[in-house]
Amino acid sequence: MKKLFGKIMAIAVTGALCVGMMMGFAACGDDSGEEGNGFPNLEESKTVKIGVLVSDVNGDEAKAFRNYYENYLEKQYKVDFTYTEALEDAAGERSAIETFAAQGYHAIISLSASDRAMQIETCESNKMYYAVASGMLDDSQYEKYKGYECFVGQIGPDMATEYEAGKAMGEYYKTQKEVEKVAIYGAFIPNPMHVYRAAGILAGLGLSYGGQTDMGAVVGQIFADQGVTLSKVEGDITVTAYVQGFNPDVTFGEIGGAVATSPDAFLSVGMATTFFSSMFAGANVDYADIDAFTAGNVAQMSQEGGKLTYLAGKYASSIGPVFAAVYNAVHGNVIKDNGNALSLGQGYGVATTAEAAEKFQVADSGDTPIINKALLDTVIGKTVTLETFKAFVAADRTPA
Repeated sequence: MKKLFGKIMAIAVTGALCVGMMMGFAACGDDSGEEGNGFPNLEESKTVKIGVLVSDVNGDEAKAFRNYYENYLEKQYKVDFTYTEALEDAAGERSAIETFAAQGYHAIISLSASDRAMQIETCESNKMYYAVASGMLDDSQYEKYKGYECFVGQIGPDMATEYEAGKAMGEYYKTQKEVEKVAIYGAFIPNPMHVYRAAGILAGLGLSYGGQTDMGAVVGQIFADQGVTLSKVEGDITVTAYVQGFNPDVTFGEIGGAVATSPDAFLSVGMATTFFSSMFAGANVDYADIDAFTAGNVAQMSQEGGKLTYLAGKYASSIGPVFAAVYNAVHGNVIKDNGNALSLGQGYGVATTAEAAEKFQVADSGDTPIINKALLDTVIGKTVTLETFKAFVAADRTPA
């Protein structure tokens, strides 16, 4: 894997020489005409340097996103992406941003969600553009930070969309598969998108939580409980087990225990295809996941016995628009919505057969991504407007 963040840590001392000359690790030069005093405004002939914050480095979706950025976009544009290693907490995210700033990077794209408010504040103080490419800020955070100069925007499924993705999954197994008992994997709660997905699964199954069925009330309780407490789940379908987080020393055992409860299906808010598929296959347990349309996941939908029977996913190049917005900003065209950071929603594709999943995978692989250079070129440039950019993001690109 190329350009791991650990490699630039070794030369952070060089960037640190600039720190003594500027406040808050500001970038040493931003090509704006004033050394270190403004946000980048690069000439088109210069390479845009983007740091990518990640917490997940092993998931199929994470790998597909990275492949699109590094092996496709870097060949098409003057851009250099540098990925961090897995970031486990807010301290790691802050350190990564400050090190990128010391190395003269122009922007941050975030796929890590421990503390996005801190991420925005750190980028603002370091004169680096910032955008969210997976998951979104909650409404109160967006309202607080939408006017920050550094904040280019967030493009992807909003929290209501995350909830509906989980709900559609639950409804499928309730109505189409007619399950009587399920196990649930909640992944990294309190990550907001995972909380909303988990709440949606309960709703889709027709279950209440703590006596509540309203989205906001259920989400609030899951946040407060830091997970799903089985004794609070009520309804006609039994949740036999609930597992969350990932620790190799204990999680596989917990998943094994969940499988031993003999659920009709195992419903996951993420990561199941990456870590647990072999355990479900061996136990003849069908499962669902919110992940990505990759060749590996298509294969899992084709296997005999316990298999992936429901996949909701974003295609890899769905993170193309957020790159375009950042690339434009660094070159002087900061697209704002009435002076505020962009906040544009994207939905999920859903496949319940290998054939349906393969259409996404084939259409968005290698050198022929769904959002390719020809499409991106229509929203990259100094004259691109908000209306053009919104229409581009909203377009339905589901393969025929």
